[in-house]
Amino acid sequence: MNLQTLPGLFISHGSPMLALNPEQVGPALHRLSLNLPTPKAIVVMSAHWESQALEVNTGIRPETWHDFRGFPPALYEIRYPAPGEPKLAEDILKRLSDAGIDAHANNSRPRDHGVWMPLLHMFPNADIPVVEISLPIHMSAEQIYQIGQTLSALREQQVLLIGSGSITHNLSELSWHGESQDVPVWASTFRNHVVQKLTHQDYDAILDWNSIPYVQRNHPTLEHFAPLFFAMGTGTRFNIVHSSFSMGSLGMDIYRFD
Repeated sequence: MNLQTLPGLFISHGSPMLALNPEQVGPALHRLSLNLPTPKAIVVMSAHWESQALEVNTGIRPETWHDFRGFPPALYEIRYPAPGEPKLAEDILKRLSDAGIDAHANNSRPRDHGVWMPLLHMFPNADIPVVEISLPIHMSAEQIYQIGQTLSALREQQVLLIGSGSITHNLSELSWHGESQDVPVWASTFRNHVVQKLTHQDYDAILDWNSIPYVQRNHPTLEHFAPLFFAMGTGTRFNIVHSSFSMGSLGMDIYRFD
């Protein structure tokens, strides 16, 4: 069997409302999926599974979790019933252990919207196995990057690796009611700085995240930026798949690492 190498991705998954109103990023995700070999499985590190220690979902069929409140009823009716892949999950646990990275199995975790929302646009049939891994809150940027490096060889087995977060994420600054709003300088400057460093393969400058201009304004907490560190570890060749802003300052970029 000839296996094709897949990239690693960083996906800004945006508001849960993108499941109903895909804006620009939904079609971009769909086009991206059409330009990739069909994955045999998908591994996602989501901003919405923060944990003390690194965990890997070993469940056979995780439930769809609507981990948000106050949205239209139609959003809570969406299901993404993609199967899990326990054998791949166990392989991931072994690879991490062999690399000296402590990780634990979790067979009961439901699938949060950081996983199913982007996959709904990429692979709407939900027929590709998905394994979610957690975001350990006490790990440094370098350690999260090393997780991506450790799992990068899975790309050669036609496994798609995704870090799901957001290039900017300050909920208190968003325009929630749909009014037109220019992208603030602090958001565009941050995003452009990140892209410049990634383009020049200056990964150290991103891992030293606290020195990035306006980082605290864009990420009052780090969980939506940290999946980028994982994606960076999966490949060395950086490309922008999509770039846009939603609700004023919410960056919706998608990056590819080969």
